[in-house]
Amino acid sequence: MPPRALYDINSFNYDKPIYDLQEIRRVNPQRHEMEQLTGIVHVDPANHGIVGFKDVTDKEFWTTGHMPGFPLMPGVILCEAAAQLAGFYAQKFKILEGDYVGFGGMNEVRFRAPVFPDCRLVLAAQAGKIRANRRAEFEFQGFVNGQMVFSGSMIGVPINREHEFKKS
Repeated sequence: MPPRALYDINSFNYDKPIYDLQEIRRVNPQRHEMEQLTGIVHVDPANHGIVGFKDVTDKEFWTTGHMPGFPLMPGVILCEAAAQLAGFYAQKFKILEGDYVGFGGMNEVRFRAPVFPDCRLVLAAQAGKIRANRRAEFEFQGFVNGQMVFSGSMIGVPINREHEFKKS
């Protein structure tokens, strides 16, 4: 049985996001094929929550190679979309103040239905346990046509640019 929805996702106006792609780019570092958010329609600072969406198209980088003829959105990309939503909240509302927010872990992830191109993936996240500037634990959920398609929890951690990539 899926968990109770974090928010009534049908109560938001997806045609007029409060943060569009340009505004998301001011906060999130992902670009090009790794951008997994289209807009954000609700923020709930009192409960550390956020609702956004990704318009999934047949032009996604994974559609030709992830199950040719049956373009199933990969679970890792679903989780990445939820992480970008949570990361946006953590950075914008300064609960984690690194240069980036990275994955610290994931728990209880469940995929409940497949996601295919030409749909709107609605994402919701809510931070529970927060250790200022150390980590934030988020519950997350994804919906297509009102049906919960995946859920779980993740840990976001601050990452600073001083940790440069070292070539071997």
